[in-house]
Amino acid sequence: MVAGGPLLVEGPVEVVTDDGRVVVSDRCVVALCVCRRSRRYPFCDTSHRRRDRRVSEAPPTDSGPD
Repeated sequence: MVAGGPLLVEGPVEVVTDDGRVVVSDRCVVALCVCRRSRRYPFCDTSHRRRDRRVSEAPPTDSGPD
């Protein structure tokens, strides 16, 4: 598993979600979402790559003449 990425599982798989729904995939490798950002949950749609990165940068300060 890659930090912040999906959990790769050899398929085919049958996943039971928290609400009891059964989701099936017959692919040979399945990427399961662990960040819960996926619109296709429980499968990964790479939404973890588009997370909001708000970096606050302080404006440069005027320290006077050099």
